[in-house]
Amino acid sequence: MSRRPVQRTATRRGAAPKKKAAARRPKRPSLLDQAVAALPFSQATLTRIATWSIVGTVGAVALGVATWFGVPGMAAVAVSSVVGDAGLKVDEIQIDGIKRMDKMTVLTQALDQDSRAMPLVDLALVRERLLKYPWVKDARVSRRLPNTLRIFIVEREAAAIWQSHGQLMLVDPTGVPLEPVSTDAMPDLPLLIGEGANAREPARRKLLDEAPSLRPLVKAATWIGNRRWDLTFTSGEKLQLPEGEEEAAKSLRKFAELDAAQGLLRKGTIRFDMRVPGNMVMQRPLGQTVTSSVETGE
Repeated sequence: MSRRPVQRTATRRGAAPKKKAAARRPKRPSLLDQAVAALPFSQATLTRIATWSIVGTVGAVALGVATWFGVPGMAAVAVSSVVGDAGLKVDEIQIDGIKRMDKMTVLTQALDQDSRAMPLVDLALVRERLLKYPWVKDARVSRRLPNTLRIFIVEREAAAIWQSHGQLMLVDPTGVPLEPVSTDAMPDLPLLIGEGANAREPARRKLLDEAPSLRPLVKAATWIGNRRWDLTFTSGEKLQLPEGEEEAAKSLRKFAELDAAQGLLRKGTIRFDMRVPGNMVMQRPLGQTVTSSVETGE
């Protein structure tokens, strides 16, 4: 009986059997990709921001190099052209906070620049110009890329009317003159009278705080000889106070107490003279005067 020959397959010594290819795992996003995905704007917006930053940086470097070589004017023109072509130029100005300031005045001060390219607009210069206007207490100027200049103005508030040398002027709580006002357009504000009285507005307010009941009854405060106050009431009487803030405050407090107890005002008296501490002289019509002692101490 014949035997079939056994076929043997030759294998290379040391060759490992083939393994089934493992399934490829998805690639985990890098930290940079995760950070970009977490940003509150799109990839396109991020690209534009990067472009603006590069343009601004290149422009600044170009301007610096040109200035180093003594050609700043030509450099500014070149940089302005490059930045402007990239869309980074002032096309809109947003102004907030103005009530008394003229809007066109603000626009003029903002646009009076050598260049309207956003990186070259001098924000500090715009603020400095605006602060020269009496109504402007503070100003904040900033850029909003690509094309908006933002201006926020804090205006002063009128607190009194200052009368000096025949002119009426609105002043703020610190006494800064704001603008003239005519007699037929006077707002309902306290009246300050006398040279330098505007600078004493904080002191006048502090003085009247000593007698809250009298504050709404005082129509005008006259600064006399750069040393003391005369107060005029809405009912026509005048109260002459002594020199010195402390003595004036004591006298006013005492007058308020006497008025509350005895009703000094609206009794026909023309003038109350308290310039001498401890005494009050009351002048009546036809020259009649009455002197009384008052205790103004604490």
